[in-house]
Amino acid sequence: MNAQVDSGTPPKTEAKKEAIVNRLTCATLEGVNAQVIEVEATFTKGLPGFSVVGLASSDIQEAKERSKAALMTNGFTFPPLKITVNLSPSDISKKGTHIDLAIALLIALHKRDIQEEGLFVFGELGLDGRVKTSSMLFPLILSLKEQRLIKRAIVPKEAIMHLSHISGVEFITVETLDEAITLFNEGAFAANTQRFDYHSEKLPFGEVDYYYEKKYAHDFGDVKGQGIAKRASVIAAAGMHNFLMEGSPGCGKSMIAKRLKDILPPLTEEEILSIAKHQFLDGITPNFSAIRPIRAPHHTATSASVFGGGSTQAKIGEVALANHGILFFDELPHFSKQVLEALREPLQDRKVHIARVNAKIEYEADIMFVAAQNPCPCGNLLSKTKACRCSEIEIKRYQNKLSDPFLDRIDLFVVMQEVSSEDRSDITSSQMHEAVLKAFRMQKVRGQERLNGKLSEEEIEKYCKLDSEAEKILEGAIRRFALSHRSIASIKKVGRTIADLNAHEMIERADMLEALSYRRRR
Repeated sequence: MNAQVDSGTPPKTEAKKEAIVNRLTCATLEGVNAQVIEVEATFTKGLPGFSVVGLASSDIQEAKERSKAALMTNGFTFPPLKITVNLSPSDISKKGTHIDLAIALLIALHKRDIQEEGLFVFGELGLDGRVKTSSMLFPLILSLKEQRLIKRAIVPKEAIMHLSHISGVEFITVETLDEAITLFNEGAFAANTQRFDYHSEKLPFGEVDYYYEKKYAHDFGDVKGQGIAKRASVIAAAGMHNFLMEGSPGCGKSMIAKRLKDILPPLTEEEILSIAKHQFLDGITPNFSAIRPIRAPHHTATSASVFGGGSTQAKIGEVALANHGILFFDELPHFSKQVLEALREPLQDRKVHIARVNAKIEYEADIMFVAAQNPCPCGNLLSKTKACRCSEIEIKRYQNKLSDPFLDRIDLFVVMQEVSSEDRSDITSSQMHEAVLKAFRMQKVRGQERLNGKLSEEEIEKYCKLDSEAEKILEGAIRRFALSHRSIASIKKVGRTIADLNAHEMIERADMLEALSYRRRR
């Protein structure tokens, strides 16, 4: 018995020596966030075969054929071994063609130890060995950088025009599989790309730079009259306040909303990259400009298209694409009750949660909500020249589509003036933008991280200081109009922005009176 055991020992030891395990680091997306993936491979004696395990999607399973073809067309002899590639952790679903390069490198260099700590490898392979980019690369690497998980990475050369915007990561570019193999053979992992420099206007505050553009594709100079609405637009833009316009058809509500995005406050580099990440996830190639986005879904849009969704995999919606910008709802009461009530969460918490059977994600929704509506179904209730055709029941039903908790989250309400032949243009987008930048500087000099419209309760107490006269006016308004706690906070935030526009250190009497003039009347 002992002899039989001893004679069986050497083959087992020999088998262990023949098994080779190599590892490279890659990543996959879970919702909008990246998850680090360890790609490991074993090469053992047995019937030749090639398998990928670890909850790999169909596009990763197809990587077997792409990798094999890329290696063989470049003079590589495929090893006559049983090859097993594992994507760890194995309980997370993985997707994306960017894992091709890591798999091919593990096979090509299977006789060497290539365990490079902290080096990520990304790239899709062509059948001829070319290394291609994919739409997932930018969101993946940006998410890894935000989580402080990545310092250097091998990436396709054709992707660097976008990836160079991400600072703090050393990029090593390759065009072909041969180049990547040479890198590992020579151990030459020095970065060979230059960081992108933004060519926008720049405002430095401390260690942070803020970028903005002086480009006005649609100018407020085209809007005739509507002085109150244009003043409210400057206030809304300066503090990123939620803004609702009510008026007859054709009075200029949509014109004003379309022009708002060009006068919004500057962006940090992180905010520009966050906007670009969401655009990549939506299949849009971003231009990395310092102009905040605007999204305007139709009133027939479903809840899934507005907030994100999907039966098996959660995807982002219009709210995510409007992050750091404007979400514009035209014909507000025509949106479904489900959409309007669900919007209360992002307006309050600046986040959206999507829960599905196979996916649960949370994403940022730091939006400025802008809406427009008619005063009644026919639109002529406020008109002095046209008769309203709606009954009282129809008007009440129309107005009751918007709940008080939803309307409480809107800071500025403006009733538009009727169009007149005497209306003239009195201010341009450039002038309005200068006023916004002036208010922005005051907010940053005070040390605010967030703009006035996004202040928390603690920050309101800290930054929204009222003088004695303004305090008396607010106390009187609270008693007279029975203002809710949220309404009081909203009035203080609007008052703070008006004070900034007027270059007042504290909120004064005139600032508070103007802030109260924009509150909801009914």
